[in-house]
Amino acid sequence: MAVSQNICYNYLMASLKQLKTQFLEYIEIEKGRSLKTVENYDRYLVRFLEFIKNDDPEKINDTVIKEFRLWLNRQPLKNLGRPDETLGKKTQNYYLISIRAFLKYMARQGIKTLPAERIELAKVTERSLDLITSEELKRLLETPRGNELKDLRDRAILELLFSTGLRVSELCSLTRDMDLRSDELSIRGKGGKIRIVFISDKAKDTLQQYLSKRKDMDNALFVKIGKNIPKTMSKKGENLGVTKRTIERIVKQLAIKAGISKKVTPHVIRHCFATDLLQNGADIRSVQIMLGHSNISTTQIYTHVTDKQLLEVHKKFHNKNSK
Repeated sequence: MAVSQNICYNYLMASLKQLKTQFLEYIEIEKGRSLKTVENYDRYLVRFLEFIKNDDPEKINDTVIKEFRLWLNRQPLKNLGRPDETLGKKTQNYYLISIRAFLKYMARQGIKTLPAERIELAKVTERSLDLITSEELKRLLETPRGNELKDLRDRAILELLFSTGLRVSELCSLTRDMDLRSDELSIRGKGGKIRIVFISDKAKDTLQQYLSKRKDMDNALFVKIGKNIPKTMSKKGENLGVTKRTIERIVKQLAIKAGISKKVTPHVIRHCFATDLLQNGADIRSVQIMLGHSNISTTQIYTHVTDKQLLEVHKKFHNKNSK
């Protein structure tokens, strides 16, 4: 009993900086958050604590939060070369979500502070989707036509992205020891969560063609190819695996080559994967699982696209006999 009281007393006497450290350890170990998520929470909370300039949890109140929100809302984007623009509402909400989680943690430790539910998130304007038409997608997928290793790799990248709806980071993490006899692939996504994605026969065929032409010994599924990259074997300790930037550059260049004027990224192909499923009758819950969305509201943005398509069908075909 005495030990428990001492632990509680230590929590109550801890400074905000110490509590922040304990909170970050808690979300990493107990909640299983990824290191990237922990780093982001740390960055947001450091800026918050620097702003409030006190170390007492009880001094976090409505006024402090209001002042911090005003400060966030007025922050210019100088570092991004856009000094006339201010921090977006979505980014502001990342700060507020981190603060709310921190307040909830302190409340669970019996520390007097502002209740987390007192903080409301900023209203964000409805997100618009970057999409390409089915015809543009077809042109994009058919653009890498040659039989050189680079062409085979690029074709496999496009087909796998469209077949699975993978995030670009998930694609980069794949290794070449995947079983191409299976239609399923286990993926570790955001927050370390495991999900199953499905590979089409066409994607498997393009992967097989690409892998059969590989001569290097690197374990990455997709590798860099170029004048400065060894084509026969990676050097000891050298990682030939592609990066997110590499994939983004490949997709961008192929889109330009396909004559698509819109900005095309790997995430655009992920959007195409989702809308293709919904337009062909898939239910939103299944699409949510395949995309790895923790919240179905994130998936619902794709229904707006299909709703527009349904509206066009309704206008075109409904009640034609009365005209």
